Amino acid sequence: METVKGFRDFSGEEALKRETTVNIISKNFKSYGFEPAETPIVEYEEFVRGNNTNDETVSDIYKLEDKGKRKLALRYEFTFQLKRLASNKKLPYKRYQIGAVFRDEPATSNRFRQFTQCDADIIGSTIKDEAEILTMADKIMKELGIKGIIYINNRKLLNEILEEQKIKQKEQVLREIDKFDKLSEKELKENLKKLDAEKILEILKKPESFFKKYNSYKEIEELKEYCEMFSTKIIFQPYLVRGLSYYNGSVFEIKTAEIKETIIAGGSYLVNAVQSTGISFGLDRISNVSEIKSKEDKYLIISIGQDKEAVKLAEKLREKEKAVNLFFGKVSKALDYANSYGIGKVIFLGEDEIKKKKLKIRDMKSGKEEAISEKELFKN
Repeated sequence: METVKGFRDFSGEEALKRETTVNIISKNFKSYGFEPAETPIVEYEEFVRGNNTNDETVSDIYKLEDKGKRKLALRYEFTFQLKRLASNKKLPYKRYQIGAVFRDEPATSNRFRQFTQCDADIIGSTIKDEAEILTMADKIMKELGIKGIIYINNRKLLNEILEEQKIKQKEQVLREIDKFDKLSEKELKENLKKLDAEKILEILKKPESFFKKYNSYKEIEELKEYCEMFSTKIIFQPYLVRGLSYYNGSVFEIKTAEIKETIIAGGSYLVNAVQSTGISFGLDRISNVSEIKSKEDKYLIISIGQDKEAVKLAEKLREKEKAVNLFFGKVSKALDYANSYGIGKVIFLGEDEIKKKKLKIRDMKSGKEEAISEKELFKN
């Protein structure tokens, strides 16, 4: 039976890779002082929508109704739930959350209706915190074997430029600017001309030194300065906009050569009128482009009439945090099972092995077999 379009199953090596990726991300979140949080998947529709009724993403929420006729919705992100989580917390409040979010939008090869986000946010943040969050992202990418480029901009700078040019339809112009790397220059110019804002295109193409004349560029300079302290490379991208509904300062996104979509993104915004900053990792896209493999040691113990000893050995290996399967039956079926599930090592445990106090182990990848003592096994 097929899954609903935009929803997927994960199993085997793919599921293990995703789990390994999540473990690396959460380990780094913790090392930077973030504490975990969990929130409901289902919320009141009014709370989900918030004040962002015109936001394109909010328009894609999955709507529900319970038996009491209450209007509900599935969470489409974690950020709006921070309004509740951050209440009465001592600042700065640093939390991370990893879980599924849902959007009722067209599904493509790299865009799904259910996907997993890995978010870290600081309620009560400064530009110094932004530099640390970007450093954390850079560290995670290196550990995952991802060659990503960190692009940054500042919404205050964009607003300052729009004010200088006396642009009236600011939101519409920002929407067009956000298409800078999606449309051709000709298309973009035509769209901006309709809004009396074609001059903006020429400004955004100027070298970085040009933007130093704007007061808001000071925040970009400060962010670059602190990122240098962490040895984190960032690139200024004047046409980077991100979501229109809440970002009010720095915005950033991380891209790779492997896929056109952004894999990590975030920025600064208000939570309960408190300046905050956050970053979101898209697990589905990150898992696709990362080069890590699960390092989990998997064993299959085949009991050849030695069930009691096989159980004892399995439990000892599990105490060493090894993944162990027990097989009571024919050796040929056991080996077929090991191949099917990518189990690397098979231990044969029969009467001969018990007498000699030597375990026969087969490496399923090379086919090589060796006889070792239990003590030698636990050295690995």
